[in-house]
Amino acid sequence: MVLSFYEIEPSQKIRKLENQDSDIEKSLQQLFEMNLEELLGVRFIASEYSTGKVHKGRIDTLGIDENNVPVIIEYKRSVNENVINQGLYYYDWLLDHKAEFEKLAMKVWQLKHDDISWNNPRVVCIASGFTKYDEHAVNQIDKNIELYEYQLYEKRFISLNLVNTPSVKKEKTSAKTAAKVKVTTADIKGLYGDLRAYLLSLGDDVQETELKHYVAYKKIRNFTCVEIQAKKLLLSINLNPDQIKLEEGFSSDFRNVGHFGTGDLRVEIKNSSDFQKAKQLIIQSYERTK
Repeated sequence: MVLSFYEIEPSQKIRKLENQDSDIEKSLQQLFEMNLEELLGVRFIASEYSTGKVHKGRIDTLGIDENNVPVIIEYKRSVNENVINQGLYYYDWLLDHKAEFEKLAMKVWQLKHDDISWNNPRVVCIASGFTKYDEHAVNQIDKNIELYEYQLYEKRFISLNLVNTPSVKKEKTSAKTAAKVKVTTADIKGLYGDLRAYLLSLGDDVQETELKHYVAYKKIRNFTCVEIQAKKLLLSINLNPDQIKLEEGFSSDFRNVGHFGTGDLRVEIKNSSDFQKAKQLIIQSYERTK
């Protein structure tokens, strides 16, 4: 889908912004790498990273996301370049070189070995456009591949659109999450099932990522993280606590408190009443988070 963007001038006249529909340039890769956290929720690790003498390649951008999941980013520089196959090639290299990546991540971001999640590494492909065949191919591959289309306007504005949503809705939770749910009370089991169904129902763009200590629900970035405890569900919601009326025993400011997951607002769900109140905060976060 091609969108048109217009500028409203002081005279109230509207001027269409000119789209620079050219092959991606090195300067745009640099722009992404300088702003990875803002654009994709990814922390930068390396640029043009060599895969060595055997693989004989260079990964455009290496990063790690807010859930400490490794990320490969590839940019489509020409119409004929198959960036998806290229990303898959480097994906296999990454799985064969976990220790090398971990060493990089620990050096750049002072992470610990156990902090890094290898549950579902991401391949992010960026281009000015993808074909319907690209989208179909990605949907047939059992890998976490994301396609993003960008549009650059007059070297001043950029738009970014997530074309596909990988591995969105799963029928069952993983064995790890199921084990956590098993030791909860019957009420919490039911509440978790209802909460999960609600989060996944918010839109086709919702992705579920199960991690060691929590389950993240995201679009491009996390909007809610869920930590399963024996007698309650602990949510980290991506909202500013200063803009929320906090309620003792239900919601609190998480900014200066060590916790699992991302998000500054802490919400505790112990019963169905808490769940109904939490829904209003979750939908706010979903709508505000890109």
